[in-house]
Amino acid sequence: MGKIFYLIGKSAVGKDSIMEHLLADDSLALHSIVQYATRPIRDGEEEGREYHFITPERAEELERDGLVIESRAYNTVYGIWKYMFVRDGQMDLAEKDYIAVGTIESYTKVRDFFGTETVVPIYIWVETGERLERALRRERKHLNPKYAEMCRRFLADEQDFSDDRLREAGLMDDAGVIRNAFENADREECINAVRAFILKEKEL
Repeated sequence: MGKIFYLIGKSAVGKDSIMEHLLADDSLALHSIVQYATRPIRDGEEEGREYHFITPERAEELERDGLVIESRAYNTVYGIWKYMFVRDGQMDLAEKDYIAVGTIESYTKVRDFFGTETVVPIYIWVETGERLERALRRERKHLNPKYAEMCRRFLADEQDFSDDRLREAGLMDDAGVIRNAFENADREECINAVRAFILKEKEL
């Protein structure tokens, strides 16, 4: 039975970059799960690579058809944006291992759907000040930087990733230690540490 390695962490900790490197590592044999989003496509993104970019109407159709495993909506400064994990036939857990990125809420819903033996959380973190600098540098690269949305997302993370929510999701123990946590201060070191962890988990 395959596994889903689920990268979790606040915005601008490097989850997408880490996932790209892990997907490119042939020794891991991981496959991507392309989720769905109703937000506008960003500079440098491609349909079907980062997300399937869909309309709000299409999102409602998927929900009515019972194909949505988990869905989360964000009230951004540009309106409501939805992100969805959809049961669309792209996964074959009988033969393959996968990697995905998501929030605590999405992780718990995917875990509850597939089971704790299948979904393995990997928590990525970065010191708060460094994370804010990275978020600002990333936003400046866009043709039309969305600084207000960046700030909203940064502040929302403080609530979304509170200790209480980490404990509720089973990601933090009573001593305040987060399970499977990796600091992304140095990207290469972090990737190597996550890679070693995944290889060990695949042997179980």
